Amino acid sequence: MTTINSILAEIARRHLSIETLETRNADSLDFYDTAVWCVRDALEAAFKAGAVLGASMTKPTESEIANT
Repeated sequence: MTTINSILAEIARRHLSIETLETRNADSLDFYDTAVWCVRDALEAAFKAGAVLGASMTKPTESEIANT
């Protein structure tokens, strides 16, 4: 999960100019005005990162799937 969190944090920094995804309990730090094209770029980056990460993971066996 740490990998996913660090990927999301990097996408937020790079595409949305958000320095952290941690809640800081201050409206000026926790809410942002963001252009829709920045949101689209961030979503596209997250989708691509998920595809790459998913392709690199081992596939679950049938018994692992059955146990979930």
